[in-house]
Amino acid sequence: MTFTTRFAPSPTGPLHLGHAYSAMLAHDMAAAENGQFLLRIEDIDQSRSRPEWEAQILSDLTWLGLSWPQPVMRQSDRMPIYQAALSALWRHGLLYPCTCTRRDIAAAAAAPQEGAPLTGPDGTIYPGTCRPDKPLEPITPSPPVGTALRLDIRAAQHALDNVPLTFLETGAAIDGRTGTISTTWSEVQTNIGDIVLARPAMGTSYHLSVVLDDADQHITLVPRGADLFDATVIHVILQHLLNLPTPTYHHHRLIRDDTGKRLAKRDDARAIAKYREDGATPQDIRRLLALT
Repeated sequence: MTFTTRFAPSPTGPLHLGHAYSAMLAHDMAAAENGQFLLRIEDIDQSRSRPEWEAQILSDLTWLGLSWPQPVMRQSDRMPIYQAALSALWRHGLLYPCTCTRRDIAAAAAAPQEGAPLTGPDGTIYPGTCRPDKPLEPITPSPPVGTALRLDIRAAQHALDNVPLTFLETGAAIDGRTGTISTTWSEVQTNIGDIVLARPAMGTSYHLSVVLDDADQHITLVPRGADLFDATVIHVILQHLLNLPTPTYHHHRLIRDDTGKRLAKRDDARAIAKYREDGATPQDIRRLLALT
């Protein structure tokens, strides 16, 4: 199988130095292995995605010296694939509808008997308000639309017969973990809980889409920021449930500002377009990111 990496930005704002680091690292890793580097546009959030931001992303990446095969995969073109996966999980009794709002979840998690709210890689850990006492017996071939759908982690554990949750890490977590990473189902229930796999306004979620996209693009190595390390076990679970391969992961360091804060899209002063306007060269960006 061809060694394949990818960069998957969302067209919801300008690329900043952190994006440039991830994209250039992925491109360099593919080149070093005589493999291929792919681009994917993660635009499932149509309320925030803008064509002008996508055009800027493509322009900035080209300016940085990166190239990729055409056509570019766009998540907005893949909704039937995501819906098919949701239907498969639904038919196996692995999903349930959730009508809780963010405020409902925060209030339930903060109730005195629950203690302080706990957060995980998917935000506040769901307290199980809408979770059925036992896995649902689906009476329709497809799940309901217009409502959030959550993965029943307990049902997933039963379906996978306690399969080991492991993946190979060639980078490192924020705490330095690397190599073969193992997680227990008990840790998943405590630290992650029943995650959302379909949001009402999107019909899918980041976790579901990224797993299906990586598989369909035959990604063998996923380079991404260390802030996503704890979400990887979610993806491993979905890969097992959907009979998809688990790629190798490479979680890299985060690019921070002078105060140590991780860069975000609102940090326009760090936008690649601003460096271009100020006369920087791609080599300057490489030196700035210690990629030379």
